[in-house]
Amino acid sequence: MVQQAYDVIVIGVGGMGSATAFELARRGRRVLALEQFTVGHDQGSSHGHTRIIRKAYYEHPDYVPLVQRAYERWYDLEQRVGKHLLTECPCLSIGLTSCELLEGVLRSAGEHGLSVEQLSSQELSRHFPQFRFGDEYSALLERSAGFLYVDECVRAHAKAARQLGAEIHEGEPVLGWDATANEVHVRTATNSYRAARLIITAGPWATRLLAIYGANLTVMRQVAFWFGTRDDRTFARDVFPIYLADTPSGTFYGLPALDSFGLKVAQHYGARELSGPGAVDRSIRAEDEAPIRSFLNKHLPAADGALRRASVCIYTLTPDRHFILDVHPEHANVAMAAGFSGHGFKFCSVVGEIMADLVEKGRTDLPIERFRLARFM
Repeated sequence: MVQQAYDVIVIGVGGMGSATAFELARRGRRVLALEQFTVGHDQGSSHGHTRIIRKAYYEHPDYVPLVQRAYERWYDLEQRVGKHLLTECPCLSIGLTSCELLEGVLRSAGEHGLSVEQLSSQELSRHFPQFRFGDEYSALLERSAGFLYVDECVRAHAKAARQLGAEIHEGEPVLGWDATANEVHVRTATNSYRAARLIITAGPWATRLLAIYGANLTVMRQVAFWFGTRDDRTFARDVFPIYLADTPSGTFYGLPALDSFGLKVAQHYGARELSGPGAVDRSIRAEDEAPIRSFLNKHLPAADGALRRASVCIYTLTPDRHFILDVHPEHANVAMAAGFSGHGFKFCSVVGEIMADLVEKGRTDLPIERFRLARFM
């Protein structure tokens, strides 16, 4: 049976979908958002307690205006729901001199007038004695960074969307969709819905829901770990930063010890690419922990303590590791946000705004040219 019509249907209510549903509802649209699991589930990418947010974006300077806007929207959401979501904390980028990480941070900082402090390896040790890096390393410190409480952010966007009248159906998997010039139809396991417009924010399931346009997307299994330290007080937020470390053994990142779980550490990329979420092994294996232990033993020895927690999540990757934010090539009333490649969550609040713009006007004033799908066609 075909259910009532909506202005917009959103497929997927993770980080991007919850923000999109909220933004559309804020604009007075009749919104239906469909989630195959529950809001705040741990099967995709939008979970794991915390996510880093930073402005001096090494991946490309084009991200900087978007993350600046994202900050504004996160603070607005905090005020709307009366909940603390974003905590300020310095971000330290560490690498061999002239590595991609450090050069990228400096480029973004230079183009957008952002403040970063350059530290030699000796200065790094003096400011943050928890680290052990040789003279061949240097670092950049960005003080205007922080972290988001990811699970709370998703729930906050969903709560705000519902308060504004959006319908969010949990436990309702989408089987398929089709579109004409004036209408879209979405089929789920239990119902069929129609709307004027459709937005696909399905995370790793976009590989299927975007059909041929999802062919360039792959997924990567990633595991985050939380470890005990010799003294968690020496890794607390007031004395220890967020960090990204580019080493010959891989790129690693971490956050301070925020609670009883201890220090969060993970390797960025490094695993093989898979065809879709069904290929992801969600068990924790001994070999997952080995490179993290090696990194801690060499560079953060006081954090090489007991494993307290581990969590599997999924990156959805594009070939160039940049996002897809665009209107569907065949359907002007369908928009998509996909391929966030392991560094997208901080942008959820602004991506919701971009998606709403694209289905309402076919364009946005926010700078997204780098993220058009046409670059892969």
